[in-house]
Amino acid sequence: MKSVALRAVDAVRDDLIELAKSVYAQPELGFEETRTARKVSAALERLGMRVERGIALTGLKAVRTFSDDGPTIAIIGELDALRVPGHPSADPDTGAAHACGHHAQLGQLVGVAAALGAPEVAEGLTGAVAFIATPAEEFIDVARRLQRRQDGELRFLSGKQEMIRLGVFDDVDMAMMVHTSSEGEPGRFTVGGTSNAHVVHHVRFLGKAAHAGGAPWEGVNALQAANVALLAVNSLRETFQESDTVRVHGIITRGGTAMNSIPEEVVYEGRVRGRNSDVVDEVSARVERCYKAGALALGAEVEIITIPGYMALRNDSKLCELFAANVEAAIGPDTVVHRAPDANRGGSTDMGDLSQLMPVAHPFVTAATGSGHGADYEINDYESAVIAPARAMAMTAIDLLADGAREGKAVIAAARPPMTRRQYVTAQEERLRVVKYRGK
Repeated sequence: MKSVALRAVDAVRDDLIELAKSVYAQPELGFEETRTARKVSAALERLGMRVERGIALTGLKAVRTFSDDGPTIAIIGELDALRVPGHPSADPDTGAAHACGHHAQLGQLVGVAAALGAPEVAEGLTGAVAFIATPAEEFIDVARRLQRRQDGELRFLSGKQEMIRLGVFDDVDMAMMVHTSSEGEPGRFTVGGTSNAHVVHHVRFLGKAAHAGGAPWEGVNALQAANVALLAVNSLRETFQESDTVRVHGIITRGGTAMNSIPEEVVYEGRVRGRNSDVVDEVSARVERCYKAGALALGAEVEIITIPGYMALRNDSKLCELFAANVEAAIGPDTVVHRAPDANRGGSTDMGDLSQLMPVAHPFVTAATGSGHGADYEINDYESAVIAPARAMAMTAIDLLADGAREGKAVIAAARPPMTRRQYVTAQEERLRVVKYRGK
């Protein structure tokens, strides 16, 4: 079955790479990936699959069922780009660019669908595989997403979060995806490890406008309030414990309206990351005090919206073990680096949220150059970025669903997910907070 699956991937190799490059050439931001979703949907439909579209605005799902008495595996790809206006592929209007490699995941997803659709493979499997393309993994454009929430278009602000809430993963027992990286030796896969949890802050400093030259004393400078707040945040940094992998960062998205007018509204979008949600919540509370300090110093007001971000990634050891074995079988020995369960890259992913509900594997493959999320990030090895991961995930799915899904059932039996969907949704909704403070 594996040999047939590999031949099926190889037969559509050029199409898979062309799909990835086509998505790269037309990058779209989160919850707006309409063209990208159409391309992926069309590719799955050409393989004879029925695709449900418009999930969480732009997401999609297609299920290939082999039998009704086995587990369901999700193969996941992410649809969105992020804003990097200086990237050579950036959209001139939105600044969107695939500076993280999500476009490669979509070629992988379709490759696995082609492999498992081969009749000689399908007839030997028990259970099902769901091919799910998720929107908005990059947690950006916070004000826009908050407006979508207010308008009733969504409740959670990332793709997998919202899909979990909607029940898209209710029939899924485990999940896999592969992310590209520019770290390490080209062509190498990294399995295991974890990621940071995080929360997002949308902060409005509100002052009073006045003539900046004629009567600045009549105003209340919201920009200076923000500056004081961010200076206070910077003063916290030496108190962060290294073992907690804390990261606090953000941008000012509105700094005033005219340089000769005292700024009356300044908007800051920030993020607090840490190795788990408890660390994040503790640091987040301290950062909130800094925002209030800025408002107090200038006599301004501040509104702080704390938005539930991502949870830490829990890679399932058995899934990672099966995946790694298949990488070495398909590509060769010494092609996998194993990371300890607590090895933390510092970034965050909403795959971490899904890992609270089920076993997941989220490996990385080195197939790019440059800095992730930077203007120089570019995939230059599509064989490693698209074809090799598709081959490895197809082989791993076969391991899990062959022989009456013996391996898949063993993974499920050994897993101890810390949350149910209902518990997850409740916990995330409870973390959404709005605080208003007047510094008078």
